[in-house]
Amino acid sequence: MKDSIARFVTAAALAVSAQCVTGPAWPQGPDTILVNGKIITADERFSVRDAIAVRDGRIVAIGGSAELRKLAGRNTRVVDLKGRTAIPGLIDSHMHAIRAALSYATEVNWIGASSLSEALARVRDAARASGPGAWIIVAGGWTEQQFIERRRPTQSELVAAAPDNPVYVQLFYGWAMLTPAAFKALSITGDADVPPRGRLERDASGIPTGGIAGDTATITALFARLPKPTFEQSVDGTRKFFRELNRLALTGVIDPGGFGMTPRDYLPLFKAWQDRQLTLRVAYTVFAQTRGRELEEYRNLTQLLPMGFGDDMLRFNGIGENVAWGMYNNDSPSEEAKAQFYEICKWAAERRMSLNIHWHNDRSVGQGLDIFERVNREAPVTGLRWALVHLEDASARTLERMKALGIGWAMQDAGYFEGEQQLKQKGAEAVRRMPPLNTALKIGVKVGAGTDAHRVASYNPFVALRWMLDGKTVGGTALRGPEETPTREDALRLYTTGSAWFAFDDDKRGSLEVGKLADLAVLSKNYMTVPVEEIGGIESVLTMVGGRIVYAAGPYAQWEENSAGPPLRQRRDARGLSGTWPDRIFTAAPASRGIISSKERPGSR
Repeated sequence: MKDSIARFVTAAALAVSAQCVTGPAWPQGPDTILVNGKIITADERFSVRDAIAVRDGRIVAIGGSAELRKLAGRNTRVVDLKGRTAIPGLIDSHMHAIRAALSYATEVNWIGASSLSEALARVRDAARASGPGAWIIVAGGWTEQQFIERRRPTQSELVAAAPDNPVYVQLFYGWAMLTPAAFKALSITGDADVPPRGRLERDASGIPTGGIAGDTATITALFARLPKPTFEQSVDGTRKFFRELNRLALTGVIDPGGFGMTPRDYLPLFKAWQDRQLTLRVAYTVFAQTRGRELEEYRNLTQLLPMGFGDDMLRFNGIGENVAWGMYNNDSPSEEAKAQFYEICKWAAERRMSLNIHWHNDRSVGQGLDIFERVNREAPVTGLRWALVHLEDASARTLERMKALGIGWAMQDAGYFEGEQQLKQKGAEAVRRMPPLNTALKIGVKVGAGTDAHRVASYNPFVALRWMLDGKTVGGTALRGPEETPTREDALRLYTTGSAWFAFDDDKRGSLEVGKLADLAVLSKNYMTVPVEEIGGIESVLTMVGGRIVYAAGPYAQWEENSAGPPLRQRRDARGLSGTWPDRIFTAAPASRGIISSKERPGSR
């Protein structure tokens, strides 16, 4: 196999550089060649080419269509893009994708619904499809600001949409609406039955409205009472949700775990990986679940899970985003909480383990950075790619401290759903520079774009990209000023190489360059030229992960592949041993559009 690849690379280099080939000069050409497109490489020069060739999961040539057609062998698949734009596969730097996937096949999704009537119609359709008695669950990812009615559903509206079903509708981590059938099924008759710090909402007459108000702990505990999908439904949901992300040009996520995520909840993901059904690269972290036992949990869960363990499709990526309960959403942590946080950070640094932590406010983040700096003096963290997550109002001073420590910033489009709330809390002048993307890039902080989906946000990356460019909330209010508005090129980089950095993969994916993994998406519209207000409606018509076409629509539907091969447990070499071929690097000639050499490298990181 290795020899055949080397022969192919050498032959291709000679053919392209000499430009004298009229047909394939070797038995096997590339697996796939995309021609007649606008290939946005997102390389250092942000160059645009006409065609791209892929073999064995990697990019082997980029250049002109006529040149690359000459590389085709008898079995090469040649796909005519007919002028369509292709970009590197998008990577979400912070999405709770594993959790969202568990129930995707059994939930109702309100993402993208522009009116409450449309949202209620989805509930009605789900009730008809599921039958009487089945739970109808909307787990988040919406806000009343997206509806033309600018309000939440009432209990009576949900009952009218699904009269024979218990219905649960969650809004962020502060509110949920339940129908009478849902209250009965959960045995909630008064405030005493609601999880801690929660309460039944009542109208002016003291009559319950069907709403339950509370905080993150309340709503998390309430959701945990709902019936869970079966294992088979969760495996199905994982495949379907990842394909949905592929439809939106996503080829990878950095997953931070989430509240209530036990080891058992990762089994559907592992099943899809074992069966080679993953269509999305997942780098996942371990999220602390038990207050006071965080370090014990990390030690137990990572005994046989060293940093970076896995492969190019599924990899362990450290701890977070809830590193320690005492520091989570806490602007005034106690000395005890900070001491515990220090011990966990030091433990992670000594094991060369990555770490990401949820932090919202710049006014208090210095307390976390103080601890990072203390740990760095004892066990260097500068190469571990630790990250602060959210921090929409980061100051220049904070960003400079992050840069000095090598701390990255996982930034999401929180302002799209929460912009009006941020305006009330922080004022117009503050939100004008939120998030400070251009300042961070100027300072040199590594920034990755994402969504924080799906409980508190939409998972659509093009909605996030549009928001990055126009600063408008879902309700249409423009808040961010031009000082912190990135260019289209920079915004795309944040969603590609920027996010890849957090998975230690910026040398392997995030741009379309010879030798990198063949992760790309062909778009329904040209991201670079379409009016900004239309960017949110862009979809992929062909998504490729590692050379495999995992999603295809319209004229390309015939090319979609359902599997990457036999299950991993069935893969054996001639000696009966499991294994994968070593990674290879292919380098392009500076003055050529083709390939000139290849060399092996040790390891994958």
